[in-house]
Amino acid sequence: MSAPEILISAGEASSEMYAARLAAALRARTGAHLFGMGGARMAEAGVELVEDYHQVAVVGISEVLHKIPGVIGVQRKLAREAKRRNAALAILVDSPGTHLGVARRLKNAGIRVGYFIGPQVWAWRAGRVRIIKRLVERIVVIFPFEEKIYADAGVPVNFVGHPLVDVVLPTITRTEFAVRHSLDPSRPIVTLLPGSRRSEIERHYPLIVEACERLSQGRESRSAVQFVLAAAPALGREIFAPYARPGVSITRVENATYDALAAADCAIVASGTATVEAALLGTPMVVVYRVRPSSAIVLRRMVRSPFIAMVNLIAGRRVVPELIQEQFSATAVEREVRTLLDSPAARDEMKEDLAEVRVKLGAGGAIERAADIFAEML
Repeated sequence: MSAPEILISAGEASSEMYAARLAAALRARTGAHLFGMGGARMAEAGVELVEDYHQVAVVGISEVLHKIPGVIGVQRKLAREAKRRNAALAILVDSPGTHLGVARRLKNAGIRVGYFIGPQVWAWRAGRVRIIKRLVERIVVIFPFEEKIYADAGVPVNFVGHPLVDVVLPTITRTEFAVRHSLDPSRPIVTLLPGSRRSEIERHYPLIVEACERLSQGRESRSAVQFVLAAAPALGREIFAPYARPGVSITRVENATYDALAAADCAIVASGTATVEAALLGTPMVVVYRVRPSSAIVLRRMVRSPFIAMVNLIAGRRVVPELIQEQFSATAVEREVRTLLDSPAARDEMKEDLAEVRVKLGAGGAIERAADIFAEML
């Protein structure tokens, strides 16, 4: 008997990381042949790529418009391949803008659909939950508050915990990190995570650098702030170079994000997965984000959540400051970071809140539990 065929699809970088781990766990359990959409990580995990996720990965409302024809083409191709191979199961990972269209085509072709990392119906486009109920046989979620939302809507759902719990760990101490990168462990360290996309760097980094310049002023040399840029590997130095300021020294590190966060007294973090990583490491943070003004106008009418930062959503209250759109200014960032640097009590309070968030994210083993659930669907 031939091995079952499973379609697995991820639509952007962070979800591809989870999809690759899930694919490896599924192959070990089922011996299935996996094919679908992803990138290098999924290919290394043994997935036969029929499409590259860069074809559909975008941020913002206006940014996505020019990619609509390409997205539709990807949806058709994935469904066509699944039908041609008589896939026993399809597992769609995050990226609802692409994957709900795939799910509809798969449903029409009689192919069973599982979904990993559910669409954020609690934040915007709540009507999607009805679409999911119609198209998806089972959804596996990674945030604790999502389980009730989907269950109340009649969608078969499992909460497995967050996959990052198993992997977000420092490899060296603060002192070792400082020595390795020519920093002084006795002075404050602020780690910068401005985003993983060029567009995010263009919108965030100039304001962050200006805030760093402000933070560098008015402090004695023995307490002068040191800044560390944890740059995404795909973003070269040339992307950051135009925003350099003569009076601001920023140490760039690559492939050391968790060590850079763990060593920091606080961090300036673009909203997204990085805020969860910082929370898991217990690093106090200030969350920032901007989209294009045209996207912001649309999103303000659509977003229903009281918070943007995932850490605050998980906690159910404001535990970290979030500076979004017009609130995101160099002055505001300086104010929030200075409060954390100058007040050990404020840092300790935030660390306690982040410890509660970590507990809510589960005890580990999320990918293994998800793989068990999807394997049972076969």
